[in-house]
Amino acid sequence: MKITVVGTGYVGLVSGACFADVGIHVVCVDVDHKKIEGLKDGIMPIYEPGLEEIVKRNYASGRLEFSTDLSEAIKGSEVVFIAVGTPPGEDGSADLKYVLAVADEIGRNMTGYLVVATKSTVPVTTGDKVRGCIQAAQNNRGVNIPFAVASNPEFLKEGAAVEDFMKPDRIVIGVEDERAEAIMKRLYKPFQLNSDRIIFMDIRSAEMTKYAANAMLATKISFMNDIANLCERVGANVSMVRRGIGTDPRIGNKFIYPGVGYGGSCFPKDVKAIIKTGKQYGYDLKVLQAVEEVNEAQKHILVEKVKQHFGSDLKDKTFALWGMSFKPNTDDMREAPAIVIINELLAMGAKVKGYDPVAMKEAQHIYVGDKIAYAKDAYDACLDADALLLVTEWSEFRIPSWEVLGKLLKSKVIFDGRNIYDRAYLEDMGFTYYGIGV
Repeated sequence: MKITVVGTGYVGLVSGACFADVGIHVVCVDVDHKKIEGLKDGIMPIYEPGLEEIVKRNYASGRLEFSTDLSEAIKGSEVVFIAVGTPPGEDGSADLKYVLAVADEIGRNMTGYLVVATKSTVPVTTGDKVRGCIQAAQNNRGVNIPFAVASNPEFLKEGAAVEDFMKPDRIVIGVEDERAEAIMKRLYKPFQLNSDRIIFMDIRSAEMTKYAANAMLATKISFMNDIANLCERVGANVSMVRRGIGTDPRIGNKFIYPGVGYGGSCFPKDVKAIIKTGKQYGYDLKVLQAVEEVNEAQKHILVEKVKQHFGSDLKDKTFALWGMSFKPNTDDMREAPAIVIINELLAMGAKVKGYDPVAMKEAQHIYVGDKIAYAKDAYDACLDADALLLVTEWSEFRIPSWEVLGKLLKSKVIFDGRNIYDRAYLEDMGFTYYGIGV
């Protein structure tokens, strides 16, 4: 079986590599010649645990190809996945220009039956627009080649995307006919040998499922951050509250960890997009509007604690910052809370010395030159710093040598943006500790 994946970003590259790893012939297509040539040389455009090995192994075997020529790639393919970006517009809606441009090119070049499946996160009715573009392109050619449109949203967690793809908890596929359903079922058979994880539905429901899933997870995060902020005011400990509610199976213990807000390429963009969709259809999603408002405010919470301790004039202060990616096990800094925190500290005259296990290069693209200092390791970041801010909960930050940190820091002050440290233990060691909701 041969398929084509258009777009070699986070979703497209992971999907293409994993499909190839189960024996499918995959051609990954991108308009970025430099990226394609880099992939041929084994250079990864993103950091994702386990991905590099899979890409190199399958490229060497010939099962995974990289190309800039979509017209050639789709020859002999049964499925074409559209996995290009859908950046947010100024009004929060998803920009579909790249998705529809691919659909148009498919219509101009297809020679036989294809299932055209959107893998990108797209608003409801995008399937109709994709169908319209393909049909219009065929009409301009004077041909009428049969095809089917499908929606196959991804549910990949950055930092665990390979495992999520290879061992999915569910595979959502929106289709419009039995032929497309049979092809998609055959494509995904290697990923569900022990149980049937495919949920077939109509295309619009599949498109909505993706947005609803991300919006629900974002809601849990913002809810818990709201509760954490109230806990501080009433003298409760949100860590205890979290344990108390997390044991309720109706609630569960995932995505209820308070912190400095969510970031990344999915939650912020998707919450904005579904709010915009609601407005387009005359409906206000008031809960999600509040989710977004709480999250934006939460990104400022750590700096507010810094101001409470040091005051608003930070011109003579230096802060060590651990973690710049929006979550562990990725170099993605899109919408990362660290960016808001760094910008606010700089605006108040402070100096920032940051360290992240994998996102340092990405940070250097955002903070060019000497806007902030970059440490060689976690301890180097703390040398002569007035306080430490923990922003991203990388594993290597979980059990540092507090004895060493006590000697490196000018003042033994910790701002724990992810509640991963024991307040009582640190206070016994002479540290001043600030957490979230404790």
